[in-house]
Amino acid sequence: MNKKLLFPTFLLFTSSFIFAQDKKIIDNIVKEVNENSQLEKLAHELLDVVGPRLVGSPQMKQANDWAVKKYSDWGISARNEKWGEWRGWERGVTHIDLVSPRLRTLEGTQLAWSPSTNGKAVNAEAIVLPAITDSISFQKWLPNAKGKLVLISMNQISGRPEKNWEEFATKDLFDKYKKEKADAAKAWAAGISKTGLNAKNLALAIENAGAAGIIINNWSQGFGVDKVFGANTTKIPTVDLSVEDYGLVYRLAVNGNKPMLKIESESKELGVVPTFNTIAEIKGKQKPKEYVMLSAHFDSWDAASGATDNGSGTILMMEAMRILKKFYPNPKRTILVGHWGSEEQGLNGSRAFVEDHPEIVSNLQALFNQDNGTGRVVNIGGQGFAKSKDYITRWLAAVPDTIKNQIKTSFPGMPGAGGSDFASFVAAGALGYSLSSTSWDYGTYTWHTNRDSYDKLVFDEIRSNVILAAIMVYMACEDPEKTSTEKATDLPVNERTGKQVTWPVQTKSNRKGGL
Repeated sequence: MNKKLLFPTFLLFTSSFIFAQDKKIIDNIVKEVNENSQLEKLAHELLDVVGPRLVGSPQMKQANDWAVKKYSDWGISARNEKWGEWRGWERGVTHIDLVSPRLRTLEGTQLAWSPSTNGKAVNAEAIVLPAITDSISFQKWLPNAKGKLVLISMNQISGRPEKNWEEFATKDLFDKYKKEKADAAKAWAAGISKTGLNAKNLALAIENAGAAGIIINNWSQGFGVDKVFGANTTKIPTVDLSVEDYGLVYRLAVNGNKPMLKIESESKELGVVPTFNTIAEIKGKQKPKEYVMLSAHFDSWDAASGATDNGSGTILMMEAMRILKKFYPNPKRTILVGHWGSEEQGLNGSRAFVEDHPEIVSNLQALFNQDNGTGRVVNIGGQGFAKSKDYITRWLAAVPDTIKNQIKTSFPGMPGAGGSDFASFVAAGALGYSLSSTSWDYGTYTWHTNRDSYDKLVFDEIRSNVILAAIMVYMACEDPEKTSTEKATDLPVNERTGKQVTWPVQTKSNRKGGL
């Protein structure tokens, strides 16, 4: 037999077999997503039952344990991996009432890590931080804060979103509104600056002056939405009121109506608690020490249930792992998923993983991260890696046209310096890719807001993303080539600075925070 003739025939047979195998697995992935999706069930268990996942809270640990058990039920090895410690805190009930000059229950909540009112209601007059001319005038005013609830945010000119003004106002009226809004914001910021203090020290100065509490409004520029972050006070409560109720109290105060409020704000300090990443694994059979990763941060802010930030990314990655285990149980390379802790405080969980696992980072075939809402993926960039186009284009070719035709790619792209956990890997020189989604008004209505709940998820969009992620992982696992981490030399120019982009510096994880 002529071996020279046999070898090309063998290659043809092998490539045909691989193509047939690819098609079968990809068809199974698509069918499973469309006919047996578990997304709604996962979302309910995570968002409705566990709820928000503030770093250091009991709910965060509950979510870690829930994910480990869920993976175990699917036959996937999973573990909680400690990466650091954080200030432990548990949210309780917030109840805020206007009791004079009239009665009204106000819409608002305490900020994360706000001190409790210790089972007693705070009854006090609300006053407004006055116009400050310099730090001396601020110091002279401070004694007025004693025993009072101090409003320290600008009162909005209008509680209507700018889109509303643009749609219904005349052009002249819309332009007038925008100018008045910009001027008011500039004047308020200048007044705060003249205190000589940053936001944290301003709150502490008012607290140390004997105030009963601090009231803010961090309006998200849409109907019914506020952004709710962390408190800067250590002894008195800090609460956020809705734009409507903040405006009501503000106007009563500046017009001499002496508004009296009653605030009950319950919370528990839990000391220093351990914090975890949840890691799940499907072991590779041929190249077990090369890795393909799925990635999504697990923690959230806690004014709502963290549905689009980042419950949507979390359930996407879990569902992709479930399906890969079902139809691709013996991958060529090891498949990992990272559910990261404390992304919201600076990518801490993923940065710690990068520091703790150089053996994985140095052998990473690719990582796919999703973290900007419930929408379908519409952008994938090369993150500044010179050969990314070769791999991403090849893997995307296997994705159904209805999904891949909506995705814009850019190569070599710009290396991500932050924003989400893929950047922790990019800074270390590893191929971390962001699956960037269409907005669904993410920035205004759900990102870090009190309205980021289950009902904001668009499950058909997430299903599309599950198909994409699962196929990309499968193709990256099966790729006969090891990916290249060569960095592009022709990185784009930063439009803001006019200088060529440089590679981001690897930042250390904060392993003991909130104290």
